[in-house]
Amino acid sequence: MLYQVATTALATSEIAWPIRHLYRDRKEVTTLLAEVTGIDRAARTVHLSSGQVIGFDTLVLATGARHAYFGRDEWERSAPGLKTLEDATTIRRRLLLAFERAELATSEEERQALLTFVIIGAGPTGVEMAGMIAELAHKALPAEFRNVDTRKTRVLLVEAGPRVLPVFTEDLSAYAKEALEKLGVEVLLGTPVTACSDEGVTVGETYYPCRTVVWAAGVQASPAAKWLNAPADRAGRAVVGPHLHLEDDPNIFVIGDTAAVNQENGKPVPGIAPAAKQQGAYVAKVIKARLAGQPSPPPFRYSHQGNLATIGKRAAVIDFGRFKLKGVLAWWIWGLAHIYFLIGTRSRLAVAWSWLWIYLSGQHSARLITQKETLKDEA
Repeated sequence: MLYQVATTALATSEIAWPIRHLYRDRKEVTTLLAEVTGIDRAARTVHLSSGQVIGFDTLVLATGARHAYFGRDEWERSAPGLKTLEDATTIRRRLLLAFERAELATSEEERQALLTFVIIGAGPTGVEMAGMIAELAHKALPAEFRNVDTRKTRVLLVEAGPRVLPVFTEDLSAYAKEALEKLGVEVLLGTPVTACSDEGVTVGETYYPCRTVVWAAGVQASPAAKWLNAPADRAGRAVVGPHLHLEDDPNIFVIGDTAAVNQENGKPVPGIAPAAKQQGAYVAKVIKARLAGQPSPPPFRYSHQGNLATIGKRAAVIDFGRFKLKGVLAWWIWGLAHIYFLIGTRSRLAVAWSWLWIYLSGQHSARLITQKETLKDEA
């Protein structure tokens, strides 16, 4: 859903809900806005950037992941990733400002560079982002600009691997690529990005002048394993046992993108939202059992709920194992599934209305550029 904020389809308030409000009736829950800077396992304390120290008996770490630039961290400034609401609004500003600057541009070269958008990584996030940017530029914006034809916008989706959506079956990947190309997306496969700057990107040996790049090519774990001085895998995720706690400390749990958990077949649990939700529910059961003096539940078992990805506003692919679907019906199922998992009736109704409006009119409503200083900062 974050990519929908980044591409002006939805507002931030439609997909997120204040945590403090969620727990307003739970007097035993205290919510703090703070940044964790370290953990002292021996003292059983969590250290905050404010200098405050909080003690714990049981600790659950769900600190998520960061963008991974594979040793090229200097690319982050030019190619922001999409993991948080702040990332989404940053990308949205860059996207909208690119069109505004193209309207002001005096040279055709600069105008075309501003109208070229590069998405690096063709997993679900990259595919969904590319499709939405293409629809926005080619269908929603042309009537609103006078000096520039936004239909000339180029959207490049770059993937080092041989196909888009590699976690899907080959036929669904092929359909997704075809659907993207129908929207005007240029799909570049089998060639990695070798250089990236504020002026453009180099794919293989070909240079593309552009001013807006989005990184969707990989993530790495938060520094939780370092805080804990615990074993970690190559992605930096803390290694935990079948009950999702550290092997040498049953009172410290690690879940979500921060944890390296293996399934019964030896394959790692994927770093996706459904897996994190299942892990959170499991750890809650373990803690409740301990408090009640009851035996812990059986080891955690991940239940794969399938893969879904949307391409624009009329196409999607769904892979539920034996059940696979593509096209408009898959898009409706994708939409209903995402609405169902939103928090609160208001959010569900707001998102449903926004999507219906986009479907019928083709117009994206969340296109305000806020923060005056952005024009200076992003330049």
